Amino acid sequence: MSVAGNGSGPAIEYRGVFKAFDEPVLSGVTLSVERGEMFALFGPSGTGKSVLLKTTIALVTPDRGDVMVGGESVYFGGRDVLERIRRKVGFVFQYAALFDSLTVFENIEIGIPEENLKRMGANAVAQRVWESLELVNLDPKQVLGKLPSELSGGMKKRVGIARAISGRPEILLWDEPTTGLDPVNTAAIERLITQLSEDLHVTSLLVTHDIEGGLDMCDRVAMLEGGSLRFCGSPDDFRASDDAVVKAFIDRKAAIAALDTLEIR
Repeated sequence: MSVAGNGSGPAIEYRGVFKAFDEPVLSGVTLSVERGEMFALFGPSGTGKSVLLKTTIALVTPDRGDVMVGGESVYFGGRDVLERIRRKVGFVFQYAALFDSLTVFENIEIGIPEENLKRMGANAVAQRVWESLELVNLDPKQVLGKLPSELSGGMKKRVGIARAISGRPEILLWDEPTTGLDPVNTAAIERLITQLSEDLHVTSLLVTHDIEGGLDMCDRVAMLEGGSLRFCGSPDDFRASDDAVVKAFIDRKAAIAALDTLEIR
């Protein structure tokens, strides 16, 4: 198995990824995300979407299989390779995952790799944090010194995104970034995802329950069901699919008809 990067090929490649906890969650998922692509991952709750996302940077370790990032193996490349991969990936957690006792500035600073912090110096770090807040449409002067408890839900999401981009990653992983938001804030965050992916020239992999938002934003989409890949293709092909389980995600009547087919845990 090759474990060295070659500078070409997919940005992310999942190779036969299996994972079980009490029950199987991922059952041999093989999937590629191309460089510069915006890719959405759909599926019923509990079908392994977030677990697959977390295997990308070894937050969850597969029982079998491997993940390649930029042509390098996450699980067989060794510690140095994993650290290098993590430096090029930003992760946006489902509920922002901000540290309650740290200010907005300190939370965002954490997103900058340690070796970069040492090299940059205090002024450059402050500038990076400031720029990251501006990129997510927050006024640094208003929020830098605030604690997470002083922020609205939408603002927390934006600070979490600012942390993910503060290290200037090549890849952004989005784990349910609009969960818990009202429709207006959901639309605002989805617009921001598109804007950042274009402005920062990154590859984006988005796990979401917002099917229409994902279809509107992304170049390709995939669907997991029962721990396996059910669909992979363009948004237009997803909308036109005759698969009953796929149709259930975009058609309420089809969803009712497919209740016996869906594996919802």
